[in-house]
Amino acid sequence: MDKVITISREFGSGGRDIGKALAKKLKIPFYDKEIIAMAAKDSNFAEHLFHEYAVAPNEGEERPEETAVTYNPFSPIYEVPLSDQIFLAQNKIICQLAAQGPCVIIGRCADRVLEDSINLFIYAKMKDRVARMKSLGTEGTEAELEAKIKEIDQRRKDYYQYNTGNTWGKAQNYDLCLSTGKAGQDGCVKTILTYLEQFK
Repeated sequence: MDKVITISREFGSGGRDIGKALAKKLKIPFYDKEIIAMAAKDSNFAEHLFHEYAVAPNEGEERPEETAVTYNPFSPIYEVPLSDQIFLAQNKIICQLAAQGPCVIIGRCADRVLEDSINLFIYAKMKDRVARMKSLGTEGTEAELEAKIKEIDQRRKDYYQYNTGNTWGKAQNYDLCLSTGKAGQDGCVKTILTYLEQFK
């Protein structure tokens, strides 16, 4: 396997854990929040700004409140929104990581940033995602957890659309889409590994 694997996922579907397991099986690096630390160091932006402008937290995490900030690197006339600069700073790191060799990258529109990656989308039925959130100790009623999941999915969809012009979760935008509901995470990892054998 000599390609970068990107994983986009519905909130609560277990896509991040699948990515970690996949990277372990393939013995290649796994990148998620590490990209934020790298981009912050490279760009000299404070790391908390990357968290504030992140699409959504991983399962079990909370997202900080957003702050409306713009940064003016050129002139008083031309302002680049800070959110766009944060996105570009992450893109730079994603491209650098991809240049180093095969790896697994979670989210951050990496499937659109990179030209020759293998792009996966992980999803699950709402009842399965709610059950997963409960198993991770997330507090709230089923209705509250479902509302939270829908809210975060919408953020991811809007972020993806804004930054790429493509539709998040649309099958045609990915090489392989998998549901964790019936096969479970282990089953999905085995399926992905079988699929990746075609690229050897």
